[in-house]
Amino acid sequence: MSCTTVLVGKRASNDNSTMISRTDDGHFDVKKTIVVGPKKQPKKYKSKISHLEIQLPDDPMRYTACPSVDPEHGIWAATGINAAGVGMSATETLTSNPLVLSADPLVEYQPAKGRKREVPGGIGEEDIVVLVLPYIHSAREGVERLASLIEEYGTYESNGIAFNDENEVWWMDTIGGHHWIATKIPEDRVVINPNQFSTDNFDLDDAFGKQESHMCSADLREFIRDNNLDCNQNGEFDPRKIFGSRRDMDHVYNTPRAWFIGRYLAPKSHSWDGPDAEFGLESDDIPWSLVPDRKVTVEDVQYLLSAHFQGTPYDPYGKHEIGLSGKYRPIGINRTGVTHITQIRNGMPAETRGLQWICYGCTTFSCWVPLYTSVPSIPDYLSKVTLDVSTENLFWASRLIGAMADKNYDHCIQNIERYQDAVNIRARRLIIEYDKKMAETGDYSLAAEANKKICEAAKEETTKTLGRILDTSSVRMKNNSKLADN
Repeated sequence: MSCTTVLVGKRASNDNSTMISRTDDGHFDVKKTIVVGPKKQPKKYKSKISHLEIQLPDDPMRYTACPSVDPEHGIWAATGINAAGVGMSATETLTSNPLVLSADPLVEYQPAKGRKREVPGGIGEEDIVVLVLPYIHSAREGVERLASLIEEYGTYESNGIAFNDENEVWWMDTIGGHHWIATKIPEDRVVINPNQFSTDNFDLDDAFGKQESHMCSADLREFIRDNNLDCNQNGEFDPRKIFGSRRDMDHVYNTPRAWFIGRYLAPKSHSWDGPDAEFGLESDDIPWSLVPDRKVTVEDVQYLLSAHFQGTPYDPYGKHEIGLSGKYRPIGINRTGVTHITQIRNGMPAETRGLQWICYGCTTFSCWVPLYTSVPSIPDYLSKVTLDVSTENLFWASRLIGAMADKNYDHCIQNIERYQDAVNIRARRLIIEYDKKMAETGDYSLAAEANKKICEAAKEETTKTLGRILDTSSVRMKNNSKLADN
């Protein structure tokens, strides 16, 4: 999946929460948000893509997920929060290079041919949330479980995976078919990772010692040495220069997104514009993590994940010099299925700690709906999504709004911004109200009632906005005529 990831350490956020977030935008995948109870978790898992079968533990926890509505190509659960208050996002598709992929080839499915038997492939984005999230009690445990699976079964793609609990955020990069590294994000930092192997620092001594903030494959040093992978100079260890890519396509597709996010988060700490800029749109050394100039809110992350180079000559909706507008791949794009901000709130009771902010369709034009995750089910507006287009669910309503507003951007964007703010404000008020109610009464079953009211508010605002955007788009149809018919 071609995605964009933003991770926020607890001291980098305004409310001391950890956040992992990602756009899931490989294709026009119809998505829903559900709760998977222990009885619905399979005992034996079989991947659709790789045909791999894995026996699962007997003690799964409840967890949320954002699977594909059409099961033909697998579950693709994307993200979730489990009953232990651990969040997960899987996966950010990464780049690599021929040195790595020849030294440790990806484990790809081989169908039966003639007398040759079928050979299953490894695990991948289709599988990872289901295989890991129901069984972990901390972000670190998430890395450890996934690492054991990668080492045993391998993977058929290069991926980045994020985990968070109330105190820690961990990021894991797969390397080739069986290798990996994982980093605990410094609490005061934000990580930027757009479809590229971007991790630019790693403490091997810690990974092979106390493992306080770094973990890796047991043979990583030998793997690098024996295959002459180390392209660093002067004794530094930069994983991006060893395991990542450096292609012209990165400068069109990946690095510009990192530039826009970094420019927003740290406009004073670094220079991003002009001939003497520290970092440009095509720089290969844009920091993977940085300390933001101000504390980061959920709304900041929403803005970043819906960005389209606004305020620059590269905005596809801008009126700029020919050749610049639309030159680089924006963050908010048309083919997004679901985007999430998985927020674990520090100091909250376990039952209300996790909030999952869900956005369907193109983030540029869609609203975000926060949900308590310690619930038995998700309201129909987000969970009962069908393959048939219907305004009775948020997925299709969001897709319709986006398709119409895109064609009439200048005339619709003000209504879109008001819509997004209205849903955020009404939802946040309900979160404040129900946090207080549950703290006072100890009745955490009220979380389901809160979710119902949040979804009702989102549906009301979405229906009003759909009508306004439809009206604007209808008036601006090309076959209009100003001559009255009477």
